[in-house]
Amino acid sequence: MQVILGFIVVFASVLGGYVMATGKVMALWQPPEFVIILGAAVGAMVIANPSSVLKNILTRLKMTLGKGYGDDYFKSVLQLMYELLEIVRKDGLKKLDDHIENPERSEIFARYPQIANSSVMLPFITDNLRMIAMGKMSHYDLEAAFELELEALESDLMRPSKAVAKTGEAMPGFGIVAAVLGIVVTMQNIGGSLTLIGVKVAAALVGTFFGVLMAYGVFDPLASSIASMVKKEMMALRMISTILVAQAQGKPTILALDAGRRLLYSEYKPTFSEMEEWMVRD
Repeated sequence: MQVILGFIVVFASVLGGYVMATGKVMALWQPPEFVIILGAAVGAMVIANPSSVLKNILTRLKMTLGKGYGDDYFKSVLQLMYELLEIVRKDGLKKLDDHIENPERSEIFARYPQIANSSVMLPFITDNLRMIAMGKMSHYDLEAAFELELEALESDLMRPSKAVAKTGEAMPGFGIVAAVLGIVVTMQNIGGSLTLIGVKVAAALVGTFFGVLMAYGVFDPLASSIASMVKKEMMALRMISTILVAQAQGKPTILALDAGRRLLYSEYKPTFSEMEEWMVRD
């Protein structure tokens, strides 16, 4: 919702200022320019990125324009880890098999749909719990394994953001391409009336305007928004890895959760007392 509101402010400000300067809005309606610029941008993105990244871009855009990650998300992660680690504490790692081998049938994961439906978070939790259950690992080895995995995950998850940002960088260039083609069309009509030539030149200039606006008003903010979402996901993943390392060190469940809680940004970080109340209440 915040992203949509931001776009409304951007376009309302640009068009509002233009109208205040006695500009005619319909003069900006130049579909051929839009087709050239947006078509070239989409084509360049398809050429530069594998299909998996293109699919992830669409997924990330839906998430960016949706609810995103808030306090409830990180609360859910902490509560889920508490439930899983309490099973380990009371009944041992083998008792987790029913949950980590078939998470879609687990009543614990079912209580946290945002995590259970995540193609990143769910495999990270289940795979690492499975790895811990399969063999005795020191917390040093576990921490080193997490560092390597998190580095690879962050690099992978950032690819959609980088692809959108790279396309945004090219938008002013595509705007110039559209403007140059507009001038070519103008030269074809050089023998016409001055009014017609003026209209054609204006249409060409709209191409430059649209390319720059798309670059700095749409693509760059979207890339930053996607990157911010990835940083929140990585924060949750690092929190989980820290909790599991603390648990491997033999810390009580609530202290292991506290070790992970400390990694959260201030706007998402509960106090120790609040976190403790969540576990007791829920």
